[in-house]
Amino acid sequence: MMATPETGLVGILLLLVLLLAGGRIGAVLGLVGLGGLAVVLGLEAAVIKGGVIAIDTLTRYELGTLPLFLFMAHIFFSIDASRDMFDAAAKLVGHRRGGLAYASVAGCAGFGAINGSSLATTATVGLVAYPEMKKRGYDDRLSTATIAAGGTLGQMIPPSGALIVFGIIAETSIGELFTAAIIPGLTQALFYAIVIFIMVRLTPGLAPAGERAGWPERWRALGRIWDIVALVLLVIGGIASGWVSPSEAAAIGAAGALLIAALRGKLTRETLFHAFSETLRTSGLIFLIIIGALLFSAFVGVTGLADAAGNLVSAMGLGTFWTLVLVAVILLLLGTVLDGLGLMLLMTPILLPIVEGTGLSAIWFGVFLVRAMEVGFLTPPLGMNLYIMQGVAKNVGIDRIFRGVLPFLASDAVHLLLLILFPAIILWLPGVLGN
Repeated sequence: MMATPETGLVGILLLLVLLLAGGRIGAVLGLVGLGGLAVVLGLEAAVIKGGVIAIDTLTRYELGTLPLFLFMAHIFFSIDASRDMFDAAAKLVGHRRGGLAYASVAGCAGFGAINGSSLATTATVGLVAYPEMKKRGYDDRLSTATIAAGGTLGQMIPPSGALIVFGIIAETSIGELFTAAIIPGLTQALFYAIVIFIMVRLTPGLAPAGERAGWPERWRALGRIWDIVALVLLVIGGIASGWVSPSEAAAIGAAGALLIAALRGKLTRETLFHAFSETLRTSGLIFLIIIGALLFSAFVGVTGLADAAGNLVSAMGLGTFWTLVLVAVILLLLGTVLDGLGLMLLMTPILLPIVEGTGLSAIWFGVFLVRAMEVGFLTPPLGMNLYIMQGVAKNVGIDRIFRGVLPFLASDAVHLLLLILFPAIILWLPGVLGN
């Protein structure tokens, strides 16, 4: 009698209240999901279902992808990869007006490809790039907003932790998700570069031109990142081409990172201990979140809420375009009050059937969802990347950072609209490569 859409809606409202009250997302998802199953199915059935979900999740082969990529990222932290990425980009384009802003976006894209985290990319690149931009006389609004926006590339550029989590929850191919995210990630970086170009042309005082680095300096800077770039291209290219599975590519990436650190003389006992401990800590937290999300998804499925929501949208007769716009608006509104992972885990079981009802796949929705999550990282008043940047640039008021990021948010809106109008931006590459 309790297996009704109304019960599912009550569960979602309870989840939102607990998350907004500061509850830990993994624990809250698990408690609401398990409690909801107990109400609908009975306590014994709920406990059995919870055990099956936990064991099935922890024994999944593809789950090994996440800790291996995390380990690769932590090894690269130890060899100052973010500094080298930014320095190479700055040597190439830093002499142009706004050059260090372009370099920040490029550095974020490069570091995002070995890190997979928006917040970590913003923090690490910000610590390197912001002091240089400050020293060269860049306006704080442009410098902080550029790094905060560029940091979101850490979620989109493969390998992405968010896409791995989505792939596990939605039971879809992580390799296809990675391949599908390549073109949206590159076009997102291009959009940010266009925003910078327009801003520095309209207001030249935002970013003065700098001194041109000679080619010997440029080659030295490129020489410090060639091995990292080669490893990243090997990992992403291997997945996109289908030569290796995501788990195999992650193993190659982790082993390659160890080799690079050893060749640079930075593979110490302290480095290994820190990388292992951080990987275990972060992986454990994410595994708890995934199990909690699957419990919550099972609860939503039992109540029939997802089917009811799909039927409601179908009855509205909006058509494919306006249905996807409605999905985008829901994601953007919730993204202003929920963190990105909470948004994904809450809305995937409800919105994925609606999107699939329009004829689009879980691959498209996964990439689009992560893109919408990124907008949430930049949206005042709760955009996490903005507060990360304030922590880096302690002398800059949060109101200035809010104002500076508005042009980038406008470009994000245009980019999201293009992904809706032209789904091939996401789906073309996996189709061509046969993933």
